[in-house]
Amino acid sequence: MNKFTRYYFLGIGGIGMSALARYYRIKGFQVAGYDRTETPLTKDLQVENIAVSFSQNIDQIPLDFRDVKKTLVIVTPAIPEDHPQLIYFRENNFTILKRAELLGNITRQSKGICIAGTHGKTTTSTIAAHLLYQSQVSCNAFLGGISNNYKTNLLLSNESNLVVIEADEYDRSFHQLSPYMAVITSADPDHLDIYETPDAFRQSFEHFTSLIKTGGVLIMRKGIDIVPRLQKGVKLYTYSMDEGGDFHAENIRTLKGEIHFDFVTPNDRINDVRLGVPARINVENSVAAMALAWLNGVSTEELRAGISSFSGIYRRFNVVYKSEKVVYMDDYAHHPSELKASISSIRNLYPNRKITGIFQPHLYTRTRDFAPAFAEALSQLDELILLDIYPARELPIEGVSSEIILNDVKLENKILCSTENLLSLLKNRELDVLVTFGAGDIDKMVPKIKSLLKELGKS
Repeated sequence: MNKFTRYYFLGIGGIGMSALARYYRIKGFQVAGYDRTETPLTKDLQVENIAVSFSQNIDQIPLDFRDVKKTLVIVTPAIPEDHPQLIYFRENNFTILKRAELLGNITRQSKGICIAGTHGKTTTSTIAAHLLYQSQVSCNAFLGGISNNYKTNLLLSNESNLVVIEADEYDRSFHQLSPYMAVITSADPDHLDIYETPDAFRQSFEHFTSLIKTGGVLIMRKGIDIVPRLQKGVKLYTYSMDEGGDFHAENIRTLKGEIHFDFVTPNDRINDVRLGVPARINVENSVAAMALAWLNGVSTEELRAGISSFSGIYRRFNVVYKSEKVVYMDDYAHHPSELKASISSIRNLYPNRKITGIFQPHLYTRTRDFAPAFAEALSQLDELILLDIYPARELPIEGVSSEIILNDVKLENKILCSTENLLSLLKNRELDVLVTFGAGDIDKMVPKIKSLLKELGKS
């Protein structure tokens, strides 16, 4: 790896890819890349002197990056096999790595703290990074979301050899990692376009546990249906929100709109911890993150201060707008289990208020595989506005549309709507608590919805 001085990222605007691009730019390497569309994240990269193009044409590859001996190409699974730039790099024998392979190299050169799970991994890894970074222990981190505390998805430290990494199960990416410590937050089946069966998905997580380095640690959510395959000397701990385990919470309560709990470890207890983000869903994520920090030597007072000062992640249970009439929240939830947990937390935060959800399904395969579960989760709302499926990397599948979810939603107030017509629809709605959900491009609508609510509030 040391022979390369230039790094070219295909899919540079992705949350994981952009963190790596920033890392190598800060380390003094030349960095450039391609992405399909311009976003606030790609604009930030350009401000940081990283060249980003939005055309697939090979002429857009900077001349400096056409040196096969000096340029390493990193590709995300979202890039199609027939992408002209990818074809160019292959035909000219460039070294090409997947994002996960590059992260794997980093974990082999450091102490990787890798957080895996169908859901909860981004929040858990970001909390863990914050707890470590603000303590005397410190850390580096490649995050799967933009931390509200640091306004970035990359944390660097010259004082620490720890690196926090979100371990992505898609395309078996997390099999490239060599964790020193690992967390598994959940293993609910997903990505069946890759794994085909729930059993294969579960086995993939079991293989991930076998990659933890000798003398390392696995912290696993109590009750997950996987059997760890640990190397000799790897310690296993369990955790939960309030169901016991080596690490768990007790005495969870809400005081003046803030959530407090007691954090219990195998031989210690920290009473009256205040959660900086007032969502019950984050108690469990905090327990896992605090367990990691505690095992790495973060002190009691640093844990207490860190959890209290954690201010969340962009698009994870964010309150976007709040007035006397309406609360508008935005959440990345795109799996049935995530939706169920998020809606439950919103209901707990705003009891006796009408909750209107706008959901954009992500991927045709996920919609096909989990339509009944999506419908069950969305039926917890009071009102549903369902958008068209965001295809991402996929082509349409015959007979698969948002309607197969809508048909099973047990609500009187439910409607299909296109993204183009969403603002017009909202203008005529009586809104109380409004939430946007999804992992597609629904985030582009967030500032527009916020502006609309401000205007409606003036009238």
